[in-house]
Amino acid sequence: MIKCHFILFCVFLGVIFVNCSPKKTEQPNIIIIMADDLGYGDLSCYGNKYINTPNLDKMAHEGIRFTDFHSNGPVCSPTRAALLTGKYQQRVGIDGVVTAKHHRHHGLATSEKTFAESFKEAGYVTGMFGKWHVGYQTKFNPVHQGFDEYIGYVSGNVDYHSHIDQEGYEDWWYDDTLKKESGYSTDLITKHSVDFIKRHKDKPFLLYIPHEAPHGPFQGRNSKAERSIGWKNDPKLKVNIPQEELDLIYKEMVEVMDEGIGKVMSTLKDLNLHKNTFVFFCSDNGGIKKVGSNGPLKGYKSNLWEGGHRVSAMAWFPGKIAPNQVNDQTILTMDLYPTIVDMIGAEMPKEIDGISIKNLLFKGEDLPQRELFWGYVKRRAMRKGDWKLMLPNKEAEPMLFNLKSDIGETNNVANENPELVKEMVEKIDLWERAIKNNIY
Repeated sequence: MIKCHFILFCVFLGVIFVNCSPKKTEQPNIIIIMADDLGYGDLSCYGNKYINTPNLDKMAHEGIRFTDFHSNGPVCSPTRAALLTGKYQQRVGIDGVVTAKHHRHHGLATSEKTFAESFKEAGYVTGMFGKWHVGYQTKFNPVHQGFDEYIGYVSGNVDYHSHIDQEGYEDWWYDDTLKKESGYSTDLITKHSVDFIKRHKDKPFLLYIPHEAPHGPFQGRNSKAERSIGWKNDPKLKVNIPQEELDLIYKEMVEVMDEGIGKVMSTLKDLNLHKNTFVFFCSDNGGIKKVGSNGPLKGYKSNLWEGGHRVSAMAWFPGKIAPNQVNDQTILTMDLYPTIVDMIGAEMPKEIDGISIKNLLFKGEDLPQRELFWGYVKRRAMRKGDWKLMLPNKEAEPMLFNLKSDIGETNNVANENPELVKEMVEKIDLWERAIKNNIY
């Protein structure tokens, strides 16, 4: 009897010790969603009255909506290179568009460490579904740069239905193998993203969803395919879509993307993953003049006015990020890599230009003061607090704007602030030399 009581007592103690032992913290899942050519004013939560985006609006309502988030470049490839590496894109040799016509040999060097590689080292399963655009050859494929799974296209854009690129090549990949798949590209990206979440719900995952929408060609779900194998873009044969019809197609493209993002978010909640998943949404550059809206901003994609690189962005993490926030801190795409690495406690990548914004997201702390730079073709720009220096080309006189009082960049105050202009010009020259020589 005594022996029996002793055994029960030991079992009781064991239960106490088990219950009192510290609970293992779950590693958060990470999802990064990137729209393509979405304008600062294209979402209803950023003031658009024509396009309805209830799912992104809900994400913004339940988290943080950023008003001063910027893409690293005013075009596609540079921003994606900066996102993947946490560096200014000029450091990794992707300072312009990796075009289907002229750059099929060029890509992001596999010696560059991507955020996917950092997450694989930390034990995460990694997936990417959508647009790559930093290398056409199979050696540059996402599965050779840290992603366990990849389905999508490697060029700047494909026909939404036939998945043919701008030069008439098939461009729909399963990992590093071409594979035909029927469907509207936006819906396919959503389908594969949702499937990835369902298959990996029991392990920590990193999911990168770079959408094609609303980049051209402008096609809705019921549009006919425009491209076939061997297709060549002939401006003489270009069909001019009436503006009213084009606006309707663009509206549909954005709304279908929003619908897909809603499915991703619903999947997280259905699987009870929503309280352990961080989601970040942004665009790769500003909207285009023909159909996109950049709201109060001057300029469009490909230039360095605010409309070219200030983009919509939001962060969501229930229980970690307080809802109903609007944040005006200046952030760049390259900051996402160190941020998500910081979130999972992994080793911080060395020799990068981005900074972690984790404490801003979770604690509301201001970011440290820093100077930020943009360069594209011969255009240059710099931010120092609220001040923005613009150099439209090498020969142009510098222009200076105070974005706090003049977000539309209408009042050039360079003549009234010669010393500040001189200082900023010198700093942008130093930055260019440092980038060229890869000095951090």
